[in-house]
Amino acid sequence: MTKTVLSSQEMLAKLVSFDTTSVKSNLELIHWVQDYMDGYGIKSHLVYDETKNKANLHAVIGPADKAGIVLSGHTDVVPVEGQAWDSDPFKLRDDNDNLVARGTCDMKGFIAIALAKLPEMVRKPLNAPIHFALSYDEELGCLGAHSLAEHIANAAVKPKLCVVGEPTLMKTITGHKGICDLECTVHGKECHSSLAPYSVNAVEYAAELIAYSKSVARRFASEGPFNKQFDPPFTTVHVGVVKGGTALNIVPNLCEFSLEVRNIPEVNPETVIEEIRQYAFRNLEPRMKELDPQSGFHFKYTAGVHSFDIANDDPMVDFVLSLSGSNATEKVSFATEAGIFHNKGIPTVVCGPGSIAQAHKPNEFIAKEQVVKCENFMDRLLDKLRVAA
Repeated sequence: MTKTVLSSQEMLAKLVSFDTTSVKSNLELIHWVQDYMDGYGIKSHLVYDETKNKANLHAVIGPADKAGIVLSGHTDVVPVEGQAWDSDPFKLRDDNDNLVARGTCDMKGFIAIALAKLPEMVRKPLNAPIHFALSYDEELGCLGAHSLAEHIANAAVKPKLCVVGEPTLMKTITGHKGICDLECTVHGKECHSSLAPYSVNAVEYAAELIAYSKSVARRFASEGPFNKQFDPPFTTVHVGVVKGGTALNIVPNLCEFSLEVRNIPEVNPETVIEEIRQYAFRNLEPRMKELDPQSGFHFKYTAGVHSFDIANDDPMVDFVLSLSGSNATEKVSFATEAGIFHNKGIPTVVCGPGSIAQAHKPNEFIAKEQVVKCENFMDRLLDKLRVAA
């Protein structure tokens, strides 16, 4: 067995060198981590997707017969195509106070720091175990975390805490909004634009439904319900992609758009989606079908992420606050895998290095001072697990 000793920065350089854009396999990175852990006598378990082209990794350091701590992170990153990078996005660049590359912030930084601490985890025996939980396809809707959380929750001894290391500037996050994504396809009836009244314009009917969706968004903004712990403090509805039409003098027979609901925990996103669907079926489709019975709307759910909320007085929240060095909790509007683990009965908190403001951007970076803060977090965690009874 070869023991590889790397600093946090060296480990991060290795992890970002793997192009794990969500549309690609993450196995090269996962197998490298397996080999690294194997060098320290740590065996890991892989949970594959249906294609066997992607995998989650679960490993336990310490006594598996006791309740321990899960360190959770996703291995996939968003694309770099179309972005103006000043350097190779998959080669770590030391830029004075920052470390630049795709995934440094979101969220290979947390994974790298945790892995760099593995030799110390092994060197001094732990009284409670640390679980490594690395997932695939978080950026596509937290697809991999479901099977990973299921696997960990079904262990003989369920962990007592999961820390999801998404970038929070090392602040302790106890809640986030959920996401529900919907694709809408509008089928119309094409003809020459001079005969437009006798056709079904798919783009225009899509626009009517988009306008209705915007009215729903405005209603949430003005009437709530509100949760002031979030920014913005209400559920949002957003249309991000619209495709339709071929030429100005052809009435389009097809239009597609994608809609997203980001809900506070007090709102069921499926109820919002169903309101929009029913408006299409009851108010728009009848007029369409008068001209062409084959026209209408088709909807498809494409992704969903649970909202997440853990009580501030939960003992595990106090535990994470003691590790982070802060004395207050916050909630965020971006989504994570936290709700998936929390709903499996594992108390979960989000806390990790870097700023979400840097995520998904060209020249993504993590500040070196954030790396140090997360290293201190890990050191405190190890200290507590060594003295725990």
